[in-house]
Amino acid sequence: MILDITPAITPALAVWPGDSPASREVLMDLARGDVVTLSTLRATVHLGAHADAPSHYGLGAPSIERMPLERYVGPCRVIRVPVARGTRIGPEAIPRGLRAERVLIATGTYPEPERWNEDFAALAPSTVDLLHERGVRLVGIDTPSVDLKSDAELLAHSRFLANDMVILEGLVLGGVEPGEYELIALPLKLVGFDASPVRAVLRR
Repeated sequence: MILDITPAITPALAVWPGDSPASREVLMDLARGDVVTLSTLRATVHLGAHADAPSHYGLGAPSIERMPLERYVGPCRVIRVPVARGTRIGPEAIPRGLRAERVLIATGTYPEPERWNEDFAALAPSTVDLLHERGVRLVGIDTPSVDLKSDAELLAHSRFLANDMVILEGLVLGGVEPGEYELIALPLKLVGFDASPVRAVLRR
């Protein structure tokens, strides 16, 4: 069984305020009598479900094509945490004894990918450190960012950088039962870029 945890990419998909939404320009079209249909996509690389590169939040850090692909494929644990909108998830919300290389966190605080709400939950820096201590190398979340919208210092991002952990943001986890899965969420080989959209799926 494959569970798709990626939002649909359409012009209606919400992006960070000021960023570039998805748009399609049709250059050739079979319906107009052309020999093929040919399209151009324009969008932010932080589109829907996406992998942040360390270069997004660390000067001189690796861009997305340099990230080890094995981080984005393999066993993972999905957890659901009770958290109020606009607050950070503290270490106490992480299940005792949790040990996994990849953890996806469902907060339920960004329920509609096509409708921007800036009061989504995020991670406390101490929670990132705790997950690192538990052996976690990748964290995914169902919000646009692992930091709060108001956090210009990117406190959680900085702990990901310090701990050499990778980030998936914008996942759709509303219908996913907590438990063990195989994650497949490969970023594109975009040389020099600070992120990449992914087609994130879970397999039992």
